[in-house]
Amino acid sequence: MSLQIATLCGYLLGSIPFGLVLTRMAGLGDIRKIGSGNIGATNVLRTGNKFLAFLTLVGDVGKGAAAALLFTHFVSAEAGIFAGGAAVIGHMFPVWLRFKGGKGVATTLGTLVAVNWIMGLVAAATWLVMALIFRISSLSALIAMIAAPIAAFLIANDPGAGWLAIFLAVIVWGAHHSNIRRLIKGEEPKIGQKKKEAAAASEE
Repeated sequence: MSLQIATLCGYLLGSIPFGLVLTRMAGLGDIRKIGSGNIGATNVLRTGNKFLAFLTLVGDVGKGAAAALLFTHFVSAEAGIFAGGAAVIGHMFPVWLRFKGGKGVATTLGTLVAVNWIMGLVAAATWLVMALIFRISSLSALIAMIAAPIAAFLIANDPGAGWLAIFLAVIVWGAHHSNIRRLIKGEEPKIGQKKKEAAAASEE
């Protein structure tokens, strides 16, 4: 029963759409109608408001970390894993938005850090390095998702965290299917770049 409660609470916490709430509160309208249509920080950045994008990132990372940490502390490490994983599912498929949410990268990173800080830091550092090199958020995320389970099994020696990382990597990669196609075509927007600008750049 404790695992079921952890899963439900984690899902509900993860389903809070910070990007949508913050942009509406700021009078920027529905974030789902601009850029990629995503509710995450990368798309919020396309509004030109860096502060809102930062707050969205903090909220999305924080809800995954909070779900995992709370249930790890008050129930068990296993409950924390279930809650953190469910928070990512909640972000990607929120009941409030007809199960159409974000792609789960920030919430996944928050969950990974909370479940096993070594694994989480390796994933976050991988994302940061790749973003600095390529300036493509989706590519950075996909590589970070691969790094996480490797770090869990080989560096942290934490199989439970490793299997969670594998599960999250699969669903995050699945959510990025359209990004993967654009990456192959060389049409994926860079960080802070709007889709129209990316299309023009690809034609040059």
